[in-house]
Amino acid sequence: MSNGITIRQAQTSDVRAIAAMRAPLEASNVLLHHQLVGLFERVQEFLVAVDESGTVVGAGALHIMWEDLGEVRSLVVAESARGRGIGHAIVAALIERATSLGLKRVFCLTFEVDFFAKHGFEAISDIPVDEETFNEMAQSTDDGVAEFLDLARVKANTLGNTRMLKVI
Repeated sequence: MSNGITIRQAQTSDVRAIAAMRAPLEASNVLLHHQLVGLFERVQEFLVAVDESGTVVGAGALHIMWEDLGEVRSLVVAESARGRGIGHAIVAALIERATSLGLKRVFCLTFEVDFFAKHGFEAISDIPVDEETFNEMAQSTDDGVAEFLDLARVKANTLGNTRMLKVI
């Protein structure tokens, strides 16, 4: 990416910066709350945007949900770095990663419908998996998977969000 921003794999040393960028969005229920330990456990899912000084100014994760399905989640850009295309660059890199892993579809649950539409995501109203896959996925303890499946235990987290899917 230009403007002195580099997109790279997150490292454990980036986790506290990711947590700090997420905090205001977690407080306003835009993002699910994750304990610091949970972010460390998922560091391999994250890409980060780093400026010329080495400061993490954005992050996003790709979570594998099923053999052909992943979720772009936890997309965040530092307030001071917004409007520079960083979010777009992170999403593009996450979609590229999804493709390299053999995924065919990428899901997101978002308030930012127009943003994700620019990347080819389309709003969906159903759960695009068959019954057998649904039953397997319902065994996951991951709240994001529960959101995708529209399970009752996460309804409070999904109010007002739009379910979107991109075929890649």
